Amino acid sequence: MRAIWNGEVIAESDATEVVEGNHYFPLGAVKQDYLKASDHHTTCPWKGEASYYHLEVDGATNENAAWTYPDPKDAARQIKDHIAFWKGVEVVQ
Repeated sequence: MRAIWNGEVIAESDATEVVEGNHYFPLGAVKQDYLKASDHHTTCPWKGEASYYHLEVDGATNENAAWTYPDPKDAARQIKDHIAFWKGVEVVQ
């Protein structure tokens, strides 16, 4: 799977975890240079608290377009150390 935004591959892995239709990429498969920490957080009743990242590619910013669960609840432990994408990021095979 590949996550692409603004013409760049942000993440690539053949070992994603799919939860609620979203592909969660292992941290090591994500190009960290494109991520900028956000102060945005949301809470899921069964996954826990999500932390967000902005994507910055070639001078363009996609705010809160990536998220991770740094300390997921037991029901979602398979997505610990994984990042998912939305807001116009294409996830393709």
